[in-house]
This record gives sequence, C-alpha cells and structure tokens, in this order.
Amino acid sequence: MNITVGENRAACGYEAALRGAHSIHEALLKRHEAFIILATGASQFTMLDTLVKQDLDWSRITVFHLDEYIGIPATHEASFRRYLKERFVDKIPILKQFHFINGDVKDIAGEVSRLNELISNHQIDVAFVGVGENGHLAFNDPPADFQTTDPFHIVELDGTSRRQQFDEGWFNSMEDVPAKAISMSIRQILESRCIINTVPDSRKADAVARALNGEVSSMCPASILKEHPNCHSFFDVDSAAAIDLLKWSGGMTR
Repeated sequence: MNITVGENRAACGYEAALRGAHSIHEALLKRHEAFIILATGASQFTMLDTLVKQDLDWSRITVFHLDEYIGIPATHEASFRRYLKERFVDKIPILKQFHFINGDVKDIAGEVSRLNELISNHQIDVAFVGVGENGHLAFNDPPADFQTTDPFHIVELDGTSRRQQFDEGWFNSMEDVPAKAISMSIRQILESRCIINTVPDSRKADAVARALNGEVSSMCPASILKEHPNCHSFFDVDSAAAIDLLKWSGGMTR
C-alpha cells in the first residue's frame, strides 16, 4: 500500500482525485474505456469535487455505485444515489453510464442479482473507497465477510456504523438510520486494478491505525487493503496521527 499524508482534509481529497484520475486516464489509453467505482460520505467531498474537474473523456467511462441503504428513496437527504447524482453525475457533461443501486425496490434480492450480473461482465479499473469509523470498507461492517464471491450482497449495519451516519447529519435520529444496506463485497473491491482510499478526519484515526498497524482481520475490514498490489491511501494529519511511522515510512509521502 502506498500512503500519502496531506496537511488537511482538502489536500487529502485533492491528491486522491489526481491519483485516481491518472489511473483512469491510463485505462482509457490502454483499453479505450474505463470502469470505476465511487464511494460516498463526508470523506469524499473534496475528492469528488476535484475529480469532476479533471480532463477525462467521461463518455467512455462507466460508473458503479459502492453501496446504498435499503428502504429509503432516492429523494431522501441521506440517499447515496442523491449524493452521487448531485455531487458527480449532474456535474459531468456526458457520462457513458452510471449503475445506481436501487435500495427502495420491493424485490431487493432481484436488485442484488441485477447488479451482480452487470458488474460481473467488467473489470473495474479504479475503485474510490473510504474507511468507516469502525474500520468498515463499503458497508461491510465487522466482522466482514472476506469469503463471499458475490459482487454485491445484503449486509446488516452495526451500531457504530449507524451512529456515524447520524453524527454526520444525514438523519434526524438514530431510529431513522436503516439497519440494512446493499453493499459491494470485499472480494469485488479487491478485484479492482487500482484502489484509491480517501480517509481524512480525526474520527477515523483509530480505524486507520488498526487497519495499518495491526494484522489483516475481518474485525477491521479495511485492513485487507494491505493485500492489494495497487492501493493508494490518502490521509490527512489527523487521520494519520496513530500510524506506525517506522513501519510505513518507506511507502509514505507527505
């Protein structure tokens, strides 16, 4: 894993977007099209704002959605579909395709099957992800399923994950936070040619430390990123505060 520590949240997201855009550009040169995955959340604000401004031929780029709550409409303030439409899709002049996760359909199992069939036909070039306060990757909360080969699956959200969503202001109460979601699986994320992991904020410092300093464990799902051959993690000084600098100094830039 390559690590970059920015001086603040904005620098973290900016550098992540530039590195991701570079990998997308390489994919377009080699294969004339690109397939990417986009995450959501407060950690991705600057990254997405910078990414949409890059000089890329979006008409040759297909996007997959990382995760979505079950049971809330696309118009809900916390909907990841709404988030990505407002912060990404509406700012791209011509996008080849965006495969949203429809978490409010009656047939959730059918929606998962639809998504699995769609993504199984493509190799993902760049996956933009983040890490939750409990160390989750996408909505794969601990203990995460490292074994399933299904690209998307239905997951239960733990208390820490739901509390994070409430604390970030997406819901009016804890009771409003859904208990289930459709999430991309760990193994599907790891199949991406390149992973851009953007994790600013002091709230993430403990999760970052556990992911980088400890062993790979399903109790800290993001720790599996250490096994990916082309993962680039971007932190700010607050989220990187507890990283073992001696262990990671060789792969770290500031």
